[in-house]
Amino acid sequence: MNPALRALNHFGLGARVGEARRLDDPRAWLRAQLRPGSALLEGGGLPTLDEAGEAMRRVREAQTAADRPSVQAARRALQQIRQREGIAALTRRVATEAPFLERLVAFWSDHLCVSVAAKQPVIPLAGLYEREVIRPHVLGLFADMVLASARHPAMLYYLDNFQSIGPESAGARAQARRRGRERGLNENYARELLELHTLGVDGGYTQQDVIALAKILTGWTVQRQVRGGPGGEGYAFRPALHEPGPKTLLGRTYDQGGAKEGEAAIRDLCAHPATARFLARKLAGHFVADDPPESAVERLAGVYRESGGDLRVVSETLVDLDETWDPANRKLRTPQDWVVGVLRAVGAREVGPPVVQVLQALRHPLWAPAAPRGYGDLVREWADPDSLMNRAELARTMARRVGRGALDPARLEEVVDLPPDDPLRGFLADESIATDERVALAFGGPAFQWR
Repeated sequence: MNPALRALNHFGLGARVGEARRLDDPRAWLRAQLRPGSALLEGGGLPTLDEAGEAMRRVREAQTAADRPSVQAARRALQQIRQREGIAALTRRVATEAPFLERLVAFWSDHLCVSVAAKQPVIPLAGLYEREVIRPHVLGLFADMVLASARHPAMLYYLDNFQSIGPESAGARAQARRRGRERGLNENYARELLELHTLGVDGGYTQQDVIALAKILTGWTVQRQVRGGPGGEGYAFRPALHEPGPKTLLGRTYDQGGAKEGEAAIRDLCAHPATARFLARKLAGHFVADDPPESAVERLAGVYRESGGDLRVVSETLVDLDETWDPANRKLRTPQDWVVGVLRAVGAREVGPPVVQVLQALRHPLWAPAAPRGYGDLVREWADPDSLMNRAELARTMARRVGRGALDPARLEEVVDLPPDDPLRGFLADESIATDERVALAFGGPAFQWR
């Protein structure tokens, strides 16, 4: 095993030609990327919350007016915001000098995922969510990340907490006096917070705990933008919607009142031993192998507990694990990983709209999982014949473009960890084979599918 290529491909997002030779100490290189604040993605004309709010206001107004052309134009504006965010995020992955850090961003973004495929209001907010929730906390405390997620309009819309009302709240009583569509307690976010974000499905909670947590989080909603108003689509706590009285969650009573109940409950969930183990197994499954060794899971869980959920310390532990460096442990590249790996291998520094379309064709667009569990990263989820055939065809397309440049196909052996006798080395160096065919073989062949 080449430790430099292991660091670049398994921990990072793909090696560039010549990059492995410059890494004298791969582990130190990985640790140096874990600098608080270095994951932020700001400026460059990126969409703001006000812009997203204004775009959603226009959609609602057009729908209310039943103006079909205006509705279509307003929806296109939402997709344009999503595309700008997607291009910025993918460009960072392709151009970054800290690919381990970007892999961590992608991992936690998927763990606490929202989906543009599920709810229209999420479309202009998903990229902003990753920039405001994941990036600032990717090397901080997990509890702070979860709290930021719970309060973000993208999550409030995605899992419906924005419309959850306490059954005994003043809002529910006022609603009962009015005619029309009634809203009540919504358990969606509470259930996924327990099952997918913190404790895990085997974390020891009951349906009564789901109901209690849903009541604790009532009143956490979205302040919608009105014409001429400031700050659209931001988080707001509305006391009138909050369920009054004490609630018992996992044997602990919460009676602080107001938003403080939810804050306390989320911090307690993030500190729970079941959360430590659930997150440890998921991290080991992503960074070690589909079926990770128990030794790696136990070490990560212990570090999580001892550090109070400090994700920088947990990330450093990933670098220290012997299991992560064992060549017997490997992961299939997801379509996003594969596309980014190809672009890094050919020295690309920016991404355009066609790359966003390629990910759509590969069934792995940014921020669009089919369910709240996020995208999977197991072999069985991405190695079906159709998916691999799509990669091979796209490898040919990309190779034709690269073939017009100055890339020497023989040098692509520097981006994959090949044994000395691997026949791919000979194919890449064989000048009797057309350049684009050699490049396509490098990216579409078996070796490049793994990290």
